[in-house]
Amino acid sequence: MRVYLGSDHAGFALKSQLLQRLPELGYDPVDCGPATYRDGDDYPPYCLATATRVIADPGSLGVVIGGSGNGEQIAANKVGGIRAILAWSDETARLGREHNDAHVVSIGARMQPDEDAMRYVEIFLATSFSGEPRHLRRIEQVEDYEGSGEVPDPV
Repeated sequence: MRVYLGSDHAGFALKSQLLQRLPELGYDPVDCGPATYRDGDDYPPYCLATATRVIADPGSLGVVIGGSGNGEQIAANKVGGIRAILAWSDETARLGREHNDAHVVSIGARMQPDEDAMRYVEIFLATSFSGEPRHLRRIEQVEDYEGSGEVPDPV
């Protein structure tokens, strides 16, 4: 599976570690930038590029990394059709895929040790969507809203 990765300066070191680790786990990582550390660079170009590449490559997933992961998740979610989650635990990483069929995981590199962050990414990538009807229904409601701008009726 192809995995697109993007970060800013705060996530650069963790992204570099993941680019080395993911092939060992059987993934095909693609670096969406930056190619070199740039102190104070902005995350939106790299997160938007990552999410754009993921949506254009069905079956792929993405990882965006910054200081907290919050802005990176917001940026990725601006790409039409992307569902990006912020993982801060094993459970949030797993549920993001299992319940939300998320395409992108956002990680806050300054929020936990690198070993934990790398484990969250590994869990996210290894987890499949459950396909349960309640989760499908909720995803469809969000997708319908994206297309129409109409708030769905409560179920």
